[in-house]
Amino acid sequence: MNKTFNLLFLIKKNKIRANGTAPIYLRITIDGKPSDIAAKRYIEPEKWDGKAQKVLGGSPEVKMLNVYLKTLEQKVYDSHYLMLKEEYIVTSQSLKSKLLGIDIENRMIISIFQEHNDKVEALVGQDYAAGTLERYKTCLKHTQEFIRWKYNTDDINIKKINHEFIMNYDFWLRSVRKCANNSAVKYIKNFKKITLLCMANGWLNKDPFISYKAKLKIVERIYLNKEELKVIYEKEFGSERLNQVRDIFLFSCYTGLAYIDVKNLSKSNINIGVDGQEWIFMKRQKTAVSTRIPLLPIAQELIFKYENHPKCLDSDLLFPVLCNQIMNSYLKEIADVCKINKDLTFHIARHTFATTVTLSNGVPIESVSKMLGHTNITTTQHYAKILDMKVSEDMAQLKFALHKN
Repeated sequence: MNKTFNLLFLIKKNKIRANGTAPIYLRITIDGKPSDIAAKRYIEPEKWDGKAQKVLGGSPEVKMLNVYLKTLEQKVYDSHYLMLKEEYIVTSQSLKSKLLGIDIENRMIISIFQEHNDKVEALVGQDYAAGTLERYKTCLKHTQEFIRWKYNTDDINIKKINHEFIMNYDFWLRSVRKCANNSAVKYIKNFKKITLLCMANGWLNKDPFISYKAKLKIVERIYLNKEELKVIYEKEFGSERLNQVRDIFLFSCYTGLAYIDVKNLSKSNINIGVDGQEWIFMKRQKTAVSTRIPLLPIAQELIFKYENHPKCLDSDLLFPVLCNQIMNSYLKEIADVCKINKDLTFHIARHTFATTVTLSNGVPIESVSKMLGHTNITTTQHYAKILDMKVSEDMAQLKFALHKN
């Protein structure tokens, strides 16, 4: 239901014609947002009584004009009532469209979602990362499949996007699609952006998510411990490609950079820091947050190793990084050869940097968070929670201190 609904006739004096008359407009204001409709009648501005909302005078022409304006006003009231009765989303613009005979029924959720994704795709590399586009594309695909499953159609009107729709979508993701909790919540969160877009445009007047409650569950992150990291570092593989993948993975373990940031890393990203040593200066592609990371000796050693690699010389990049899928495939082979019973992926390198390389060696969590480029230290704290060994060492120091006293 709309909070406010007002009608006001006004004269647009900035549109006075050569004969001295100005057009009469009817302004519709709903929830503070106005839309003007031309009454298609003209009068001399001085003959308009704004307070009484009528034309001054008693001639038959004036009386007919005032009756016409009252009829137009009543038509707006009648259309407003009908739209509410038929459960349309009533805004000043949608009411104006109905009065002008413009189709207001054809706002379909999949069409709106596709248009949103087209705009995101056009801005990839500027305002959005390629990964963001892929997430929205996947969410659109799931939304289409859900609508076919639930409504046996390819698209539905946005008027049907309500709390029931959201709960059924959530159920479908978890049951039919068999998504884990966090995946389901993330897809629903992506879909929420489309509903917020509809609300911002005045196409939805009620938030369908208002009673939806779902939270991400904290997932224990896999990382390599000190012994596993040492095994991989010291292992020499018979395949040059495996050695190359191992080296790039290790570089991420000692810098905390994500796959795409290592892939994009160039010589221009290496500069001298405040301590006179070499640091990495770059923006994370995922969040566009600036990060600065001092280079540890192993990371410097690996940069030097690929300094004259043909691909690096041609592109000015620091490493000859393969596509993420191939890298992860080789990492699984590396884990098998090194007898590491973990599902090794490139992203585990980032977890390893946060835990084994930094936090477990006493680097303050604030510094780790800054190097990882986290926008919220709470994200970094998830790593600290799993370091039982560090807790044990800290408590051992406390016991020693208490014993001395």
